[in-house]
Amino acid sequence: MNYIDYYQVLGVSADATQEEIKKAYKKMARKHHPDLHPDDPEAQIRFQQINEANEVLSDPEKRKKYDEYGEHWKHAEEFEAQRAEYERRQRERSFHGGGFGNIFAGESADGFSDFFEQLFGYRSRPSTAAFRGQDYQAELQLTLRQAAETHRQVIQVNGTKLRITIPAGIADGQKIKLTGKGGQGINGGPAGDLYITFHIASDPTFVRNGDDLYVTATIDLYTALLGGEVTVETLNGRVKLNVKPETANGSKVRLRGKGFPIYKKEGKAGNLIVTYNIVLPTALTERQRELLRLMREEEKTKRPK
Repeated sequence: MNYIDYYQVLGVSADATQEEIKKAYKKMARKHHPDLHPDDPEAQIRFQQINEANEVLSDPEKRKKYDEYGEHWKHAEEFEAQRAEYERRQRERSFHGGGFGNIFAGESADGFSDFFEQLFGYRSRPSTAAFRGQDYQAELQLTLRQAAETHRQVIQVNGTKLRITIPAGIADGQKIKLTGKGGQGINGGPAGDLYITFHIASDPTFVRNGDDLYVTATIDLYTALLGGEVTVETLNGRVKLNVKPETANGSKVRLRGKGFPIYKKEGKAGNLIVTYNIVLPTALTERQRELLRLMREEEKTKRPK
């Protein structure tokens, strides 16, 4: 994996203040949001790198480690422990008369890697000590209908293309782990993991609540009073519903199994909740007005005196 300079990603200097980093992140996130570049396959990669850079540089503790260890900042504690052990061994050698001269003349403590030597400037023999690779974070934008179907997508993480299968029913904000798809291990250590966070965009037709979907069906006054049929959208196409006579505005109908697919439960789905919205007629003719007046008078006679 190629090293990514987080400061360069956000367009700030290494001595930037936290406020400058915050402003730079907002500016870059707006500029490179994938929704603004639907035809650019690289937009998602840039957006992921911007979020990753902000996650590290906006956290003072993570930033301190990053400034000292670069791309290996997540292994800071392991390297500190190794350095402390190295220095302890040197003190022991010095105490027993070995001194540092022997080390720089060719004698070296065992168990310290070339990478450790590069970080701290100590000479050492190659090490068999293995370190786990860095975990990667990625984000993926989906429409509601994409999230409702099991499908495959190709994503790029740190310059590497990955073909992943996205199960139907994924939730907004849900994070999945792909074991071994993170950074390469050091000295033969295992690779890190890749964590993908999913973001589901709002849908113009449906509102999702868990595994249930909500949709509004518009009916006229006459259908509401006398009954009839109405066509309703579902994820799998349109269906016709029978509207009962004297249906009130805001009434709800539950269609079982017509909602959102349940995550990793093939063939099962939540419910579709249909809410009736009654639209009153306009531009009435005089005869229609007269009929409504007659209906009102007749309704009065039904009321108890």
